[in-house]
Amino acid sequence: MKIVIGVDGSNYSDAALEEVSQRTWPHGSEILVVNAFEIPLAPTAEVWAIPTDYYVKLDRIIRAQSDEVLKAAEKQLRSHLTDTIEIKTKAVLGSPKRVILDEAENFKADLIVVGSHGYPTWERLLLGSVSQAVVSHAKCSVEVVRLPIEKKMAA
Repeated sequence: MKIVIGVDGSNYSDAALEEVSQRTWPHGSEILVVNAFEIPLAPTAEVWAIPTDYYVKLDRIIRAQSDEVLKAAEKQLRSHLTDTIEIKTKAVLGSPKRVILDEAENFKADLIVVGSHGYPTWERLLLGSVSQAVVSHAKCSVEVVRLPIEKKMAA
């Protein structure tokens, strides 16, 4: 069984990791934990006002954050799953929607697991829903994990 888990370091992706870690998977299963990150646009319209090393520093900071998210995710999975499950992590520059779908296809995943932020309609339309896009376009099964209401209120 090949499983891709999309994570962003939120309580919602932690719930997806928890769901995967609580199950018994076939011997030799493989898990790929993916974190997609994007470099934000310049804070000012005047590009000349940005220091020359701005994007280099920003890239370094965002990649370090991504690495931390992936290390925490791997630790969470390894604490519950047996050694017969191979766990890999991957940080990818790009839109989470596209990255998760592309990585799942390249990995030949049998299952994609993502957490849902559960945005109301307006926010979902404005921000876009990663889980909705993955469910709509994935070439394999997708599981969307939601936080229990009591954990959602604490988040």
